[in-house]
Amino acid sequence: MGGVNQTTISEFILLGLSDDPALQPFIFTLFLSIYLITTLGNLFIILAVSFDSQLHMPMYFFLSNLSFNDICIITTTIPKMLMNIQTHDQTITYKGCLSQVYLIVNFGSIESCLLAVMAYDRYVAICHPLKYTVIMNHYFCVMMLLFSVFVSIAHALFHILMVLILTFCTKTEIPHFFCELAHIIKLACSDNFINYLLIYTVSVLFFGVHIVGIILSYIYIVSSVLRMSSLGGMYKAFSTCGSHLSVVSLFYGTGFGVHISSPLTDSPRKTVVASVMYTVVTQMLNPFICSLRNKDIKKAFRKIINRILHIL
Repeated sequence: MGGVNQTTISEFILLGLSDDPALQPFIFTLFLSIYLITTLGNLFIILAVSFDSQLHMPMYFFLSNLSFNDICIITTTIPKMLMNIQTHDQTITYKGCLSQVYLIVNFGSIESCLLAVMAYDRYVAICHPLKYTVIMNHYFCVMMLLFSVFVSIAHALFHILMVLILTFCTKTEIPHFFCELAHIIKLACSDNFINYLLIYTVSVLFFGVHIVGIILSYIYIVSSVLRMSSLGGMYKAFSTCGSHLSVVSLFYGTGFGVHISSPLTDSPRKTVVASVMYTVVTQMLNPFICSLRNKDIKKAFRKIINRILHIL
């Protein structure tokens, strides 16, 4: 692998979602709309949790941080793509590309941590309701958030250091609309087998711990709910978990599909649609999934809208 980066290039070329010039205005309009909807939707979640005292609970604390993280993820990818389309310039600098890789891995890791912590929060709320306020106290929630950020930064740094020791030569075209880790490794002209082995091993271990934690939490949750004598209690318990399970399935399903299939497929563009799902669509749908079936969030939304209308 070598200890010194012998990169001889200064930029990469992002091929985007399509090379058809006629489709570029449509893609620009579509993704600009998605970006605005995602940003506004997640901002509403953050504002609702911040200004409504009834939502000052651990579940909504983690939800608001998840919304903030979703804004960060989508801001890492879409604005650059929109700028490239607008300027008809598909290039991204070497440093800019590595920064994008780091940020995507970092925010994706934080998302995974938060989803696991939210599963644990639901487990405590349903299986140990009398101890909920004691276990999920403010100090514990903040420490869990800080720990999630710390391990995610370390995880992202590991990946970016593995990329820095690769050598890049003349092949600079990335068949994607952002710099994705798997595609960057494929472009290396040095031996990248060890990189693949280490990167995928660490990723499987990192995300695997979260998935196992989520599965175990829901095994205990389902077991506890099935022992309830009240149908109303069972419905309420499952309804509070439904939105979280939907977000988990969407995020992990598309994310693992991309990163497991990327080194195996001969057509990298086949993974672009799935990448759009876990880096764009998931972040856009999260506010709707989390709020449509949540009366408290909808009530807080109405309060915010009424305040805005009153000011206007």
